[in-house]
Amino acid sequence: MPSLAHSIVQSNLTRRLGNRYEEKYRFLSELSLELEGWKSVPDVAIYDYFEMDFRHDEIRKTEPPLGAIEILSATQGILGLSDKANQYFEKGVRSCWIIIPQFKTVYVFSSADHYDTFLGEEVLKDNVLGIELPLGEVFR
Repeated sequence: MPSLAHSIVQSNLTRRLGNRYEEKYRFLSELSLELEGWKSVPDVAIYDYFEMDFRHDEIRKTEPPLGAIEILSATQGILGLSDKANQYFEKGVRSCWIIIPQFKTVYVFSSADHYDTFLGEEVLKDNVLGIELPLGEVFR
């Protein structure tokens, strides 16, 4: 169940990332995925930029995103999100972020076994996707 902190972080993320990288990527909030039979709804899915044909909507996207962002909710456990990150990598996702709002911490995974940690006011760097983002813009 998403909380107020979860909602603010998600909103700030999509707005800030969209403003910085709107020509390169689409940052899609709460997109339903079905990847090789596995269903998931990441808080934010990152795709290469594409033009949307609003006459032909998709209920579930079957192409894996380049990146998936998961924000820990007050009712979730970190182990569940860690398992979800592993699933994303198995399905072809190249980068996965796990955000813990309560500690203003972001784990940026470049594989199931390797991640970098960013805290508070640091500049997050996702070397796989070439994204940089001051966390002060996210946790405000």
